[in-house]
Amino acid sequence: MSLKYLPEQAQPARLALDLARKKAKHLRYSQTTLFALPIDLAWVQRLDEQPELTEKVEAFVSRFGRLQDHLGEKLLPRMAALVGETSKTLLDNLATAEKLGLLTNADAFIAARKLRNALVHEYMDDAQTFLHSLLAAQQACDLFFEVIEKVEAEFDRLELPSQ
Repeated sequence: MSLKYLPEQAQPARLALDLARKKAKHLRYSQTTLFALPIDLAWVQRLDEQPELTEKVEAFVSRFGRLQDHLGEKLLPRMAALVGETSKTLLDNLATAEKLGLLTNADAFIAARKLRNALVHEYMDDAQTFLHSLLAAQQACDLFFEVIEKVEAEFDRLELPSQ
């Protein structure tokens, strides 16, 4: 048998990748526009006085969370299914993604998940924690973009047909 993947799983995986690309494009835009600004503790402390900046932050945080959710709940599980792996939990999906070479470090993905929670919950309470989380989330975006690139490369390696 020379199957490289389960053909019935190709379309769901392709759709998940396409949606990940769209979400990544929007996150990259928010990341680029937000972090072109000189962000420091004083900047974060003044956010309440600057609704246009608050809106930029909220767009970034929202897009960050949505892409991370999509990768962990849709794209990575569908990639596992594509190659015949069955996953039940996020940890299973991350372990499979590491095994497939789609994710370099599952711990970094889990840390990014904690960042999302800090960005949502510490936003108005602790400016220092929020600043640290915001800057760390900027770096975590690269992890998400890298996962998408590796999935694209895996599609090529498996010779999945275009839709």
